[in-house]
Amino acid sequence: MKLSINGKPHEVAPEHREVRLLSYLRDHLGLTGTKYGCGIAQCGACTVHVDGKARRACQIDLGDLKGAAVTTIEGLAGAHPGSALHPVQQAWLEERVAQCGYCQAGQIMSAAALLARNRRPSEATIRKSMAGNLCRCGTYGRILKAVQRAARKGGSK
Repeated sequence: MKLSINGKPHEVAPEHREVRLLSYLRDHLGLTGTKYGCGIAQCGACTVHVDGKARRACQIDLGDLKGAAVTTIEGLAGAHPGSALHPVQQAWLEERVAQCGYCQAGQIMSAAALLARNRRPSEATIRKSMAGNLCRCGTYGRILKAVQRAARKGGSK
């Protein structure tokens, strides 16, 4: 079975088809930016893009991804040639969002997916879209400002 991860083709061995995407990314490919949080798709730490949509990697079996394009936090900037960072990542730095940083990859992936489908979301839309991503440090105000900043700068480019 074939799929794309961060723009590179991957052949998934039959014995890995029931492995969760999160485990495959971290344990088999060494892509550790995607974090294990709750394991039940409730915290958002494991958010990746699957065919451009934000999905929880802890709940997806590799066998369900035949032909899919997966993007992790490591590949997000790569989708924007000529830029070292995705506009959302840049906004995160400018707003100094991160504290402990554990949830940040998932937060960024959710924000990037939102801005890819809605370039000018309202504050209410941002709050609703990001509500599935938990931050134990409570940086929600800075997260909101970062998403708004990225939107003003054309966040999904």
